[in-house]
Parts: sequence; structure tokens; C-alpha cells
Amino acid sequence: MPNNEKSLLNFWEDQMKKSHTSSNYFFRKSPSHYHMMLLVMAAYKSNEKLSVEELKTKLFKTSRPKSALIINEACEKGFFRLEKTSSDQRIKNIRPSESFIKEFNNYLNTLKNISY
Repeated sequence: MPNNEKSLLNFWEDQMKKSHTSSNYFFRKSPSHYHMMLLVMAAYKSNEKLSVEELKTKLFKTSRPKSALIINEACEKGFFRLEKTSSDQRIKNIRPSESFIKEFNNYLNTLKNISY
């Protein structure tokens, strides 16, 4: 097996070693966390703006207060950041942080190279 390839088991074990400090652990706490990550990253990759209110609406089977808690925690941990719009200061768009974008891309690249 080439050096850049990992087995699924090795990948999982590596993820668990750094679980409490990584976004991988945070966004896999629940389906709502994971769905939120995918919604934010899909908007980012499509170069679309995603407001906090739109994100709360798009999360299925998650109450708005629970969605707000997850968003706040993701911002506190530095995975997301909020940007006010110039046209309406009440609207905040949610964006992934640069460090999270790098971690997410690294995660995807690692998954692509896993041999089963």
C-alpha cells in the first residue's frame, strides 16, 4: 500500500486520537451537526451566501434554538465565522474559517485515498 493510502481502520484510529480538538469530532456529534457542516461547505464551494436564518431553516429535524446553539458553538471553536451584510446589518452570513476549510479539504483528500 502506498504511503499516502490508509486503511479505513487506520483512518478511524487517527481521527479518534485527535477527536476532542478537531472539527471531525465536533461535526460528527449528531446528524444535525454533520448536516450543518455540509450545508455551510456546499454554500462556500458554490460561492453562495448562506444566512444564519437560512441555515436554521434548512436543517431538518432540528429546532431553531438547537440550531442556534450548534452555530454558536461552531463559531466559538473557530470553525465558522459570521459576517454582517452591507445592505442589512441585521442579516449575518455564515462562512467557514480558513483553518476549517483546510481541515475539511484534508479530510476529503484522506477519504479519497483510503483503501478498503
